[in-house]
Amino acid sequence: MDTSILVQTFVAVFVLADAVGNIPIVLILTKGMTPEERNKVIDKAIIVAIAVLLLFAFAGQIILTYLEISVASLRVAGGLLLLLISLQMLRGELDTPILEEGRDVAITPLALPLLAGPGTLTTVMLLMSKSQNPYLAVMLGIVAAMFVTWLILRLANRIETLIGAEGGVIITQLLGFLLAALAIEIGSTGIRELFLK
Repeated sequence: MDTSILVQTFVAVFVLADAVGNIPIVLILTKGMTPEERNKVIDKAIIVAIAVLLLFAFAGQIILTYLEISVASLRVAGGLLLLLISLQMLRGELDTPILEEGRDVAITPLALPLLAGPGTLTTVMLLMSKSQNPYLAVMLGIVAAMFVTWLILRLANRIETLIGAEGGVIITQLLGFLLAALAIEIGSTGIRELFLK
């Protein structure tokens, strides 16, 4: 097993998943849920993210080529998805659990594109092509990084009790604005790649 590929995969996936930065977003998207319900959403999001990352590590380039989808298009789609969520946050429309509205936030936007975004998917695809036999190293790196991410996101329940209701409203508005900026950054990167090659 290539230890350097293992370390590179772990660091890249953990940093790009940004568990600490995503804790407030988890709190907002699961607003109104019990701690147990929130934990179930986090568990599902991590499992989906691991599955998608492993799928893209082994077959990502084949899938994208077959469907004629570029990484730039993935960036634009991810950016649009995050922008829609951020607009809901800014308008105060995330007061009830999104699961009750017939949508599952564990899959989108938590697993995709927050935990397993275009950058992470591209990175694991590139790492798979870096050495002769990287498969086990990349797989272990992905699973280890997502396990640490899961542990950090599980702290969301404790953080919610610390900030209280008023703190939650303030953070929702602030993060809605920051998430909108992040969405535009991701989307604009994709647009530049698509049209300014």
